[in-house]
Amino acid sequence: MSLPPLPGVPVLTADFGSSAQWVAGRSWAYPGGGPVNPLDNKLDHLVEDPAFSRSGVFRARRRRDGLWDSGLLTTEGSAQGFEARAGDVLEARVRLPEETGAWPAIWTWRDGGQEVDVFEYHPDNPDLLELSNRVRGTHHYYRSPAIRPGGRVDLRTEFGARSVVWWVNGTKVFSDGRGVGRDWHACLIVNLSVCAGRYHPAPDPGTNEMSFEVSGLRVFRPT
Repeated sequence: MSLPPLPGVPVLTADFGSSAQWVAGRSWAYPGGGPVNPLDNKLDHLVEDPAFSRSGVFRARRRRDGLWDSGLLTTEGSAQGFEARAGDVLEARVRLPEETGAWPAIWTWRDGGQEVDVFEYHPDNPDLLELSNRVRGTHHYYRSPAIRPGGRVDLRTEFGARSVVWWVNGTKVFSDGRGVGRDWHACLIVNLSVCAGRYHPAPDPGTNEMSFEVSGLRVFRPT
């Protein structure tokens, strides 16, 4: 099945270097806005350092205390204050991480919820992407030989009021039939978390750095 035409016009073309568009190193998706979230099985210690996110390469680096300095960008609280809305379509191209313990994601968040995961990935499940609509309680595990550590993947997510639809590398892989509702809106988050070992293995002892890349991200809105 070929990709349908994109609706409307782009309302966001990600410029990760823009402090007006993206806030670095904090989000209310983390307790108190961060910098840590151990209850979610994360070793993250969010940092504002532009070297960890502003180039579009999201990095994590081991600290002496056992946590990992890690990159996160969000539109939440930014000067532009962008929020995705029901009916929007997000497209992104990513390079997946290779290191065990890496946990990259593109997702949405607002006021303690409104989460839709464009993708999550764990290299210990090398051929699997996790796709979730936590607003309406649906999820899907998508497997493909094209999904692999270090691989590049094209993503498209349609935030439909009645159905959220995910496309991977030009193929429609899941339509949840639940949607987000007509009044849904939420900020965007792009980040690299680090697993603490409860659900997925923690990083190998010899690993001190990890990264994944988002080389393009746009959001389109019907006119």
